[in-house]
Amino acid sequence: MDFRFTEEQEAFRKEFLSWLDGTLSEIRGTDTPRTFESMEEWEQAARDFQGRLFKAGYASRHYPKEYGGQGRSLEEELIVSETIAATCPEFKRPLGVTFGLVAPTILTCGTDEQKREYLPKIIDGTHIWCQGFSEPNAGSDVVNVATRAERKGDYYSVNGQKVWTSFAHMADYCVLVVRTNPDVPKHKGLSYLLVDMKSPGVEVRPIVQITGDKEFNEIFFEDVKVPVNMLVGEEGQGWIIAITTLMFERAMGDATIGRMQYKALERMFEMARRIKRAGRPSIKDPRTRQQLAQAYVETMALRCHGYRHLSHMLEGGVPGPEGSIGKLLWSETGQRSNELAMQLQGPFSQLMKDSLWAIDEGRWQHAFLRSKGFTIEAGTSEIQRNIIGERVLGLPKDAARVKRA
Repeated sequence: MDFRFTEEQEAFRKEFLSWLDGTLSEIRGTDTPRTFESMEEWEQAARDFQGRLFKAGYASRHYPKEYGGQGRSLEEELIVSETIAATCPEFKRPLGVTFGLVAPTILTCGTDEQKREYLPKIIDGTHIWCQGFSEPNAGSDVVNVATRAERKGDYYSVNGQKVWTSFAHMADYCVLVVRTNPDVPKHKGLSYLLVDMKSPGVEVRPIVQITGDKEFNEIFFEDVKVPVNMLVGEEGQGWIIAITTLMFERAMGDATIGRMQYKALERMFEMARRIKRAGRPSIKDPRTRQQLAQAYVETMALRCHGYRHLSHMLEGGVPGPEGSIGKLLWSETGQRSNELAMQLQGPFSQLMKDSLWAIDEGRWQHAFLRSKGFTIEAGTSEIQRNIIGERVLGLPKDAARVKRA
């Protein structure tokens, strides 16, 4: 497989990089990467950056023009996504769910009315979305969600709770998996709704993480009225549409996260050259070199897997369960790489960003703490291994688990 860009694509990459360099120098100055004093400031910066991408013609280039895109190729969208991931991921993180999960699901499964109403406002940065899947008693097991939606004429009345919902406190809308029929097998009783987060009865409570950030949230729904035209697909199709959402998350995300982790790995190599152990740079130590080499191999495996997944889509395929391989790769590789960064820093690894002696302004410490959530978010490693075993490799279901079910 040839991963090189064509001459036309390489010219586009250089064009976009030139625009991005100019834009970043304007909006973040010498603050590289830019840090934010509050979640509100981060939200506004993300919306502003997306608006700039849209006005310049770089937002969602592969989406049809009638929905706000440019009608261009998926390769050009990959170039934009990878370049941002390597250069300024802080401006896109609050929009990760919006573009990685929500937009492709609406494009694939939504009505034409839903596409025309929501996609242009996603692409131009007007709307941020969140994903209402996980629940306190279900976690990554989407089929066991308990949030109820009862049909009452021309609307659904929604009651229940979601948890670990990324950026819900910023979101304008939410894609919500609910139970509309409790009297059928669990996976057949689910439906998929689009919910206005400003609706009466919606309450968001941020959760403070180990990093001190409030990225995740609880959402409570109490008699929330959701119009019937906000149903995606038909009643009972929620399970299939939710799986579609998760597969889209994997497809573009693997290649983009792989590029982000590769950039972090370059910074780690540079740090290993600066930090000295026993009077010589850490990178001269054979054990350190072996660990860095292993991190490099794992990161490249993730990037190649992401490209393979995207190649399948370019040939007309749709994202499949093999996306769980990528999720397992980036989450566990990311954790090991951040642990290695702490080892390289030795005693200095205990110093956070407020210390004058913190290495690289304490950014590795924040990344290390944040990485603890990698193997939980977006589907736990245990769930991913089950999917890979059963749906990719065709292995039989675990006998004990089948008996319990």
